[in-house]
Amino acid sequence: MTPNTQIDTPINKSWHGKLHLVYAKRQDSTQLIYNHNQAPLKIQRPFYPEGEKICHSVILHTAGGVVGGDRLSSQIHLQEDTQVLITTATAAKIYRSNGLQAQQTVNIQVDAGACLEYLPQETILFNGAVYRQDLRVKLATGSSFLGWEITRFGRSARGEKFVQGEMRSHTEIWQNNQPLWIDRQYLPGREEIFHSPHGLAGKPVIGSFVCVGIPISPEIIQQARSLIIHNSINNSDAGVTRLEHGFLCRYRGNSTSEARNWFTNIWQNLRISLLNRGNCIPRVWQI
Repeated sequence: MTPNTQIDTPINKSWHGKLHLVYAKRQDSTQLIYNHNQAPLKIQRPFYPEGEKICHSVILHTAGGVVGGDRLSSQIHLQEDTQVLITTATAAKIYRSNGLQAQQTVNIQVDAGACLEYLPQETILFNGAVYRQDLRVKLATGSSFLGWEITRFGRSARGEKFVQGEMRSHTEIWQNNQPLWIDRQYLPGREEIFHSPHGLAGKPVIGSFVCVGIPISPEIIQQARSLIIHNSINNSDAGVTRLEHGFLCRYRGNSTSEARNWFTNIWQNLRISLLNRGNCIPRVWQI
C-alpha cells in the first residue's frame, strides 16, 4: 500500500432514536415529568382535551421513515393513578432494506391505578423491508392497558405486494410477573405466503387490538363482535377472543381505515362503559 492510497470506509447513516417518558400525578393532573429524546424521536407538548386528569401525547418521527439499520427505542413509565393516551403523528413507513434490519423496541411500565391507551397510527412496510418490532408491557395490580397495532404489507394503492423482506413482531404483556398475553408473528415476504390462507390470504392489512387489566363482561365481547357487521367487514377476516384478564380483536383484510374504524368503535365503547370517559378522537388523526 502506497502512502497516498485511500481506503473508503462505509458511512453508517442509520439512526438510533431514543425516547424516555415518565408520567406522574400532580394534585389532580397527569403530567409528563420527565422527557428525554434522541433524534429522530420526539414528543409533542402534552395537551388535555378531556381535562387535566388525562394527558394526551403525540410521538413524532422527524426523519420521515425508517430504513435498514435504524433502531428506535422507547421507555414509557406511568406512575400510580396516571391516565395517559399516546398516539403517533403519522403512519410509520418502513422502507426497502439495504440488507440490514430495522428495529423498534417499546418498553412500557404501568403502575397501580394507572391506565394507558397506546394507539399508534398504522405501520406501512414497503416491499423489501426487513423489520422487527418488540413491545413489552408490565402492569401492576389495578392498572390497565388498551392498545393496537395495524400493519399494511406493501403499498397496495400502487399495486405493490410484500413479496420480499420480512416482518417479525413480538408482543408481551405481563402483570405481577404473570403473562397475560404473548404474541409472536413472523411473516416472510414471499408470493406464496402473501396468498396462503395461513399467511395473508391475499389481504395486505392485519391488525390487533388488546384490552387487559379491566374486567370484561360477556356483553362487552358480544358488542365487539356485533361491530364486525356494523362496520361492514364483509371480505375481511375479523374475530374477538376472550383473554383471562381482557380480550383480543384480530383483523385481516384490505383496508387500514376499516381496521381502524372497527378498533376505534370498540375502544370508544370501552371508554364510555368501563373507563367513565367520553368520545375523544386524537386531533392528529383528523389532519
